[in-house]
Amino acid sequence: MMKKIHILLALLILTNLGGYAQEKPDRLVTKANEKYEEYSFKPAIDIFKKVLDKGYSSADLLKKLGNSYYYNADYEDAANTYKRLVDEYPDDVTPEYYFRYAQSLKTIEEYEASNEVMAKFTESTSDDLRASTYKEERDYLAEIKKNSGRYNVAPFQYNSPYSDFAPTFYKEGLLFSSDRDTGNFARYRHTWNSKDFLDLYKVNADSASNNLVVKLGDHVNTRLHESTTATNEEGTVLYFTRNNFKEGKYIKDEKGIIRLKIFRASLNDEGVWGDIEELPFNSDDYSVAHPALSPDGKTLYFASDMPGTLGESDIFRVAIKEDGSFGKPENLGNAINTEARETFPYVTKENILYFSSDGHPGLGGLDIFATKIEDDQVQGKVLNVGEPVNGRYDDFTFIFDEATKKGYFASNRSEGQGADDIYSFIETKPLVLDCQQRVSGTVRDKISNEVLVGATVKVIDEDNNEVMSAITDSEGKYSLLLDCDQGNFVRALTEGYIPAEEYLGKSDGSPKTVDFFLERNTVSAGFGDDLAKLLQLSTIYFDFDKYNIRKDSEIEVEKVIAAMEKYPSLKIKVNSHTDSRGKDAYNLWLSQKRAESTVNYMIQKGISPDRLQSEGYGETKLINRCANGVKCSDKEHQLNRRSEFIILE
Repeated sequence: MMKKIHILLALLILTNLGGYAQEKPDRLVTKANEKYEEYSFKPAIDIFKKVLDKGYSSADLLKKLGNSYYYNADYEDAANTYKRLVDEYPDDVTPEYYFRYAQSLKTIEEYEASNEVMAKFTESTSDDLRASTYKEERDYLAEIKKNSGRYNVAPFQYNSPYSDFAPTFYKEGLLFSSDRDTGNFARYRHTWNSKDFLDLYKVNADSASNNLVVKLGDHVNTRLHESTTATNEEGTVLYFTRNNFKEGKYIKDEKGIIRLKIFRASLNDEGVWGDIEELPFNSDDYSVAHPALSPDGKTLYFASDMPGTLGESDIFRVAIKEDGSFGKPENLGNAINTEARETFPYVTKENILYFSSDGHPGLGGLDIFATKIEDDQVQGKVLNVGEPVNGRYDDFTFIFDEATKKGYFASNRSEGQGADDIYSFIETKPLVLDCQQRVSGTVRDKISNEVLVGATVKVIDEDNNEVMSAITDSEGKYSLLLDCDQGNFVRALTEGYIPAEEYLGKSDGSPKTVDFFLERNTVSAGFGDDLAKLLQLSTIYFDFDKYNIRKDSEIEVEKVIAAMEKYPSLKIKVNSHTDSRGKDAYNLWLSQKRAESTVNYMIQKGISPDRLQSEGYGETKLINRCANGVKCSDKEHQLNRRSEFIILE
């Protein structure tokens, strides 16, 4: 990216290099330092090179020369200069120079060398967000590759041999910034990169006629820079970036730098932008630039190096009140901002924040990244959007319409027509911002293997906050979507059971099955409790007038056996009951034989006889009105034909 749109723009200054070759190195260095401090990088480069040609070198000179190349996106010369700095003055290399050296190498596709330098960067600093991010994402190239190939990119048909960038959706077309036809004389060129100043243009993006490229009026455009815009949905309010300019004069800070400010204009009935006002949180001491509006128009995002900035420039936001006034600017925090450059925000209708950064792992220079904004918080992971939108040069001012899947961005890639070019694209596959993992399974009783209907399955994050929950259905099944970019605890619980839990770490999003087998809370079971109820046993059936256990009832007795094997101190008494039909004495005898038959079955399965007792009660303990002589249905009588497994100890 031509650094005319960097968060700090160059001081306007005339430069005559004609006499430099005759001057002494120390005088040249003094002049070069003056230009450098004024952000006049192009003249500074010319002077520093002359000094080096005279055989004079120092760590400070190489730092400033490398930075001058770096800020003008001349990454090959920047890498060569930083290499010389590292080789010749290793004791004077601070972490920031390792970082810029690594970024420069990455831009010229020397990735292995870049990784080696980044390793030195991480060793030399312990509290830098870029270092911690690099350690966590050492396979960032694989991650970028996974996100690549989702766009069909083509050059914008209205590009010029000059600099064109900062597209913004405007009615049926676009606004953009360009220095194609400023009408300025050389005295209005700035010395950051010796290019003309920028003005704002509008175009019908789908037209085949270049005649529809129109410069906005003089109320907006001045003899200094105007760039990066944002408009409300109706296209009647315009936010734009401009040099600090007042009453026809540019304003410098105490260092002589012309800062950037955001201005707001309204479209009047004649179709002219008027009522231009600068925003109240602008300052003569720092820059505020690159506006972007939230979908509802109630929040303005922007880039700034104001106090509270983490790096060279950060992304901020500020509330727009109903009366048009503003709240207090808020830094978006270290989930987005690093110690490097975060800039050029754009928010889509689905609240996806796109921005450019050279602090997050990328392919070189500024890359475009995306993250989800939800409930005023950054919800998703910050992801590199991948190739071919991103490349080894600077990629920036990205805009996108989810409805049409169309968008635009700018880049200074070498195959472009001008210094910076706008590119159109169509998204063919969406970027998955929230890595989600489908976790499903069943919740069952550990002893009986019965499904537990209505059990709760919760997701607890690593900070012990409940994220979500689900209830098991009629088949004991549940299904949840987890954030696979973080670790989570999945916990199953239901009344009367001891909760069970499994930890799931970060994953690649592959589906996972987690079945839970819950143990009953035996603390609540004691003397006299019916194990059949605790285990939710089905009715144990016997054939008519017989007392041997039927095959279809064996499974229910096996559940009791499993419980007794699980708890060796458990002792039970098997009680058998009949309904009131038949003679009382016979029912008493039959129930006793059935109770004994159940105990014998359990003994044959290995349960010690001294842990078992049995007793038949016949029809003496009916649980409903169906006594002798009372007319009842078969279903009512069946309730009395039951077996109990009473806990004795």
